[in-house]
Amino acid sequence: MADAPRSVDYERAGSDYLDKRRLKGGAAGWVLLAGLGVSYVISGDFAGWNFGLAEGGWGGLLLATALMAAMYTCMVFGLAEMASALPVAGAGYGFARRALGPLGGFATGTAILVEYAIAPAAIAVFIGGYVESLGLFGLTNSWPVYLACFAIFIGVHLWGVGEALRLMFAITAVAVVALVAFVVGMIPHFSPAKLVDIPATEAFGASEFLPFGYAGVLASLVYGIWFFLAVEGVPLAAEEARDPRRDMPRGIIAAVSVLLVFAAAILLVAPGGSGSAAIAEADNPLPEAVRVAAGEGSVLAEVVNYVGLAGLVASFFSIIYASSRQLFALSRAGYLPRVLSVTGTRRTPYLALLVPGAIGFVLAAATGDGALLINIAVFGATVSYVLLNLSHIVLRLREPGLDRPYRTPGGAITTGIALVLALAAVVATFIVDMLAAAITAALFLVALGYFWFYSRHHLVADAPEEEFAALQAAESELG
Repeated sequence: MADAPRSVDYERAGSDYLDKRRLKGGAAGWVLLAGLGVSYVISGDFAGWNFGLAEGGWGGLLLATALMAAMYTCMVFGLAEMASALPVAGAGYGFARRALGPLGGFATGTAILVEYAIAPAAIAVFIGGYVESLGLFGLTNSWPVYLACFAIFIGVHLWGVGEALRLMFAITAVAVVALVAFVVGMIPHFSPAKLVDIPATEAFGASEFLPFGYAGVLASLVYGIWFFLAVEGVPLAAEEARDPRRDMPRGIIAAVSVLLVFAAAILLVAPGGSGSAAIAEADNPLPEAVRVAAGEGSVLAEVVNYVGLAGLVASFFSIIYASSRQLFALSRAGYLPRVLSVTGTRRTPYLALLVPGAIGFVLAAATGDGALLINIAVFGATVSYVLLNLSHIVLRLREPGLDRPYRTPGGAITTGIALVLALAAVVATFIVDMLAAAITAALFLVALGYFWFYSRHHLVADAPEEEFAALQAAESELG
């Protein structure tokens, strides 16, 4: 069966193909889905965002975060619509496949896979650094921490999706309590003058509010993303949700609502309590902010320090889940080797968990460079955002009659705003880290070469994301 206009070839995979590649349905309602969305992101509240203070000052990071908050909010509304209309494990790849064809779908899936496959390696490096800084287990080298993280949490995912999601929810709840405690504890130390204590430079447009000028706002966009990075992964749980057409929109919108509140609170009270300059380059900005504001012996600083580890673990744990589901969907449809999508007796895609886990461990142990790894992940993410928002707009124009249980407020205008902001974020990633952008571009070229020379000739017509396109191709041939 050939899709002539797009030069792809479909194969029928056999009656038992999908039976060997079936996930466990009904494992998550909208509350667990919302928890999953928060879990993806929560480590970004504990660390990473503060480097934007060194790039743009508090004013620059504030504006950058507001822009990225608008981008994510608009994009989430579009994702909620597409997830309710097309509730499949492929999520972003599936949406783009429907809107932009096989090449657009694969490019989007690859961008998402780069984000979710590389991010756990970066977070493992951060966890290792946290463990060393706390003096736990007497470690002087973090590779045993990396190994333990991947082995333990992949093991939980192999045990079952329901168990994994409930444990993720519990760990995330602990981290949320710590964030609330931090915000409440820092309020008495807040002073507006501390927000703008970084001296103005001679950059164009520099002022007390924007000490690094207008360019600082653009450079800070990447760090504003940290408050929301990966929330778009909630739709990857579509085939394991109880009622995805209803629960997906509720879950992802609830998640981004919680994240918006935390982003505003953390960005205000952390630098407002300690001073922006004090935490601009801190590896653990929240505990450092408490120590500066309340003194070295602060109990709150110790609590936040230890529970910050729970925030990192929550994101590590959940993003492993996301990477396995994106890999599972691309494999099931034939874009990547099909063996990667086989599920075990507990309906978990074991190779889709083990293979990226092994790669993540090797990357973490070989580089030890969390900043480089997370910037590669961010570049992949921003590329996927451009394609996801474009997909929503195309689907609105091309398929106005598609059954949409949830409809995006503002329609294509909303995702059009997100598209423009996503393009700005892609530009910002080049400014912040050219090496990370170059590495990501190389990964894209390798993946697209594999698609062009091999996988586009071996797509699986039975896969849910491909079934519609295969049917269209057959009807076209008959016509």
